[in-house]
Amino acid sequence: MVRFTAVTLGMVLCLVLAMGFGGVFSAAALLYITVFTFFMDKLTALAAPDHPDAEFPAGDGLSLILGLVHFPLLYGGVWAIAVSGLTTLDKVLIFFALSLFLGQISNSNAHELIHRSSRHLHRLGVAVYSSILFGFHASAHVRVHHIHAATERDPNSARLGQNFYHFAGRAWIGALRQGFRAESRFRKGKGLHPYALYAGYAALSLLLAWLIGGLAGLLTLLGLASYAQIQLLLSDYVQHYGLRRAEIAPGKWEPVGPQHSWNSPHGFSSSLMLNAPRHSDHHAHPNRPYPGLELDRDEMPILPQSLPVMAVLALVPPVWRNLMDHRAVKWQARSSRT
Repeated sequence: MVRFTAVTLGMVLCLVLAMGFGGVFSAAALLYITVFTFFMDKLTALAAPDHPDAEFPAGDGLSLILGLVHFPLLYGGVWAIAVSGLTTLDKVLIFFALSLFLGQISNSNAHELIHRSSRHLHRLGVAVYSSILFGFHASAHVRVHHIHAATERDPNSARLGQNFYHFAGRAWIGALRQGFRAESRFRKGKGLHPYALYAGYAALSLLLAWLIGGLAGLLTLLGLASYAQIQLLLSDYVQHYGLRRAEIAPGKWEPVGPQHSWNSPHGFSSSLMLNAPRHSDHHAHPNRPYPGLELDRDEMPILPQSLPVMAVLALVPPVWRNLMDHRAVKWQARSSRT
């Protein structure tokens, strides 16, 4: 767990120093999660180990720490940006650094938490998502995406040729609606609907931002949440782009397999995102803790660059299609032969 702990908590420390002192620390926080991560990904040794079974208990411990520290970082960031006496440049740098933390580390950690069997850990994941006004993702991801991934029934699986800007609106609204329907079918009118909980948490988050910084605090939270949500949608877009499960009967698809998700072997960014780029194995074993997710370069589609870099490239549709369409077609052809 040393690798995951050092990489993620290193970013936490950078943000704490940036919010407290500004100056060089604000720049360091942004550089850590962008430029430094890019170059550290070039060190292939950081991709090991692949089978750290003994690390599973510690994996939950780090997830708990990251889940709890999310809230002082989020609302401390609202204060630093909306209220503090830091310079405008410091505030801009903190905004982008914190938004990237929320979208890459907190999002990945909340994703881990909502898959845990522990009720307390699951609820913490829901609270993290709800604090950035994305609570419904906890329902849509588990009850829609994991069932219908790589099919037309999943709003978060991008079709071949679909650019991110067309995908994002469809995915956000589709996940909101389908998650609600799936939860309603599952609960059958019993107990408090999870969407009421998501709304309550979101309202509380907005209220806290207002109490911290008034209108400026509220707008800051909305900006941070929007940026974080865009990153989550970019991750979904990249990780399933152009890959489709075969329909073996009307309305029935082949089981999800390693060929239905894009993966990244880059060690530093994978540690930063708790192995979220090992996406195929996550779909095969949704409850497997992140330290044990495996990567098979022969059986799993591999991205040409790290997941954060691919997310940036996805914002430029011609570049994205030139890089990815022929790879997706190749994997689809390979899948049809097996």
